Amino acid sequence: MKQRAGLIILIAVALIVAVYAMTRPKATTTSGPTQAANGRPAAEVTEVRGYIGGEKLGFIADPDVVRILKDKYGVRVNATKLGSIDMVKGQTTGQDFLWPSSQVAQEIYKERGGKIVRADIIFNSPLVLYSWDFVTDALIKAKVVRKQGEEYYIVDLPKLIDMVNHRTQWKAIGLNQLYGGISVRSTDPAKSNSGMMFAGLLANMANGGEVVDNASVGKTIPVVKSFFGRLGYMEGSSGDQFEQFLKMGEGANPLVVGYESQLVEFGMENAQYRDMLKQRIRILYPRPTVWSSHPLIALNANGSKLLDALHDPEIQKIAWEKHGFRSGLLGAQNDPSVLQLAGIPAKIENVIPMPTPRVMDKIIKSVGGQ
Repeated sequence: MKQRAGLIILIAVALIVAVYAMTRPKATTTSGPTQAANGRPAAEVTEVRGYIGGEKLGFIADPDVVRILKDKYGVRVNATKLGSIDMVKGQTTGQDFLWPSSQVAQEIYKERGGKIVRADIIFNSPLVLYSWDFVTDALIKAKVVRKQGEEYYIVDLPKLIDMVNHRTQWKAIGLNQLYGGISVRSTDPAKSNSGMMFAGLLANMANGGEVVDNASVGKTIPVVKSFFGRLGYMEGSSGDQFEQFLKMGEGANPLVVGYESQLVEFGMENAQYRDMLKQRIRILYPRPTVWSSHPLIALNANGSKLLDALHDPEIQKIAWEKHGFRSGLLGAQNDPSVLQLAGIPAKIENVIPMPTPRVMDKIIKSVGGQ
């Protein structure tokens, strides 16, 4: 009976995600009415074009965000999804802005001589792991994860890394229903920010919990390379990977890397299924973790106009309450109680800095076999 109920829930989640994937924009142009709310002709609207990480597509297409940008700031956004590393290493001709998912990506762009008119962090999201209820329970028994109140923390990340690299089988921690060795699905570090940041976190852990530098990176590369070498094909987008996590279920994706914002956004967009998500899915916060800061890089005056608009307090409020992004503004409040989801801490603690862009470049190339 319990197995049948679990199967029904999994099928329901898959159906939800299928609808979510079909309705979620892959590239989006914001639009709005031709007249302002007071009936007078609306001000001239500037189309602003740029690349953004897939995890922000839902936010930038949010009707309330579209309305505020157009009515208050005269901005219409034409956004195309692209992995953070791809966007900062690729061509920017015809683009007004880049919106990657980390400051490391911004620094990589600067180091390759990219033009920046202005740049600022719009909001943040910590790197997390997503898992399932019974997988999390097994990791708690293995003393890798600890539950504190309604929150779950990975308290022994080095042990989890060792289990993956030493090919420990799922059945060794009591999960006979899962096939093969323990692994953590990640996006491609050479294309996607979440994969790159996870590679940096792994390197720091392999360095005894200290930030990796040029002198120590060599000894950490074998650990990181072994970890990613077991994954096979890796998605190039955090948004695509999260959809696969929900759609394919625990058999294919027992543990995946993602951003805190992703489950929050999914839950807020599918309120009728929040109870089911609470029962089945767990957000695991690594200790330490790393921040995914989302800097908007303005390439010209149009990009700068969008950057100013995104600091709007109402937009920042929407970013948290509907999409799970923690504000990048000083003094802003991110109250988890408004999200109606369990296991979201008020503050993110135990954060470690990322290695420098040059060190990360060495790590990324090693993972890619270069």
